[in-house]
Amino acid sequence: MKWSASIKDNASLRMRDSIRMIEKSLSYFNDDETWQKPNAELNSMANLLLHLSGNIRQYIISSLGKMPDIRQRDLEFSTSTGQSKEEVLQELKGTVNQAIEVIKNCDETELLRRREVQGFDLDGVGIIIHVVEHLSYHTGQIAFWVKYCKEKDLGFYDGQDLNSLNP
Repeated sequence: MKWSASIKDNASLRMRDSIRMIEKSLSYFNDDETWQKPNAELNSMANLLLHLSGNIRQYIISSLGKMPDIRQRDLEFSTSTGQSKEEVLQELKGTVNQAIEVIKNCDETELLRRREVQGFDLDGVGIIIHVVEHLSYHTGQIAFWVKYCKEKDLGFYDGQDLNSLNP
């Protein structure tokens, strides 16, 4: 397997896994709870989903996919209602699916080409790493908040023995 295929496959796997964890986490919240801010300095879970959609569109779909950059970052945080939990979740899932297609169709030249995204000078691999890391970071925040509020083990790895050692 070529290095580029491995990067693409692993990025897609990690992105899909984050979506799985976000869906499972938010299944414990209703619409109002999804828009509730823990305090004035923190974002609601819905704001984080809007933020992730905007970030992924800007970095992957716009930059790697060569589409116009239409991101309105401030709205990702200032919006306080208007969509249901399911609507913002579907928007994120659609954005991730579109980003995975862009990644899949990105050739090695584009993976190595440098470009500016949000003021940062990155190559295509750096862009993919940023998106995977950023999505994972906010997935952890969402999971933490749901665990805290609902006092639930979210069971992300039910059925897997996470204590098994490497051979």
